[in-house]
Amino acid sequence: MPSFDIVSKVDLQTLDNAVNVAQKEIDNRYDFKGSHVQIELDKKNMVVNVEVENDMQLRQVEDIIITKAMRQGLDAESFDRSKNAGVSGKYLKKSMPLKTGIDRENAKKIIKMIKDSKAKVTPALQDDMIRVTGKKIDDLQSVIQLCKSSNLGIPLQFVNMK
Repeated sequence: MPSFDIVSKVDLQTLDNAVNVAQKEIDNRYDFKGSHVQIELDKKNMVVNVEVENDMQLRQVEDIIITKAMRQGLDAESFDRSKNAGVSGKYLKKSMPLKTGIDRENAKKIIKMIKDSKAKVTPALQDDMIRVTGKKIDDLQSVIQLCKSSNLGIPLQFVNMK
């Protein structure tokens, strides 16, 4: 029976490339010349740490990072920008954790949405992914379109189509 998996993950190498490109752009920008701007990617904890001098620079750096990540093919919803910046000495520090994996609450929403669509498929929760199986590939493709059109607030990828 054909099946596919619904996952939510971020490719670390792509994110690392996006952070490096953002750092290069910031180093070359005139409005950042002579100011303290530090971007660090913590691959183990999946967090992008930003350290700048003021709030305006913080917003600009966030926008640059997200723009570069989107150009690399990452979803802007992968970044959790809800945390506020903290003051450390004369610098502002902000952590932007990455959303990876589908938590139970969102998984239940996705499964309920698939079941409510009356498609002849069977969704099953497996750890931090959802496996969808069905008899026809057309049914699976309709589920993919349904998930893409719904705004759940998390980036979804569809992998392992068999």
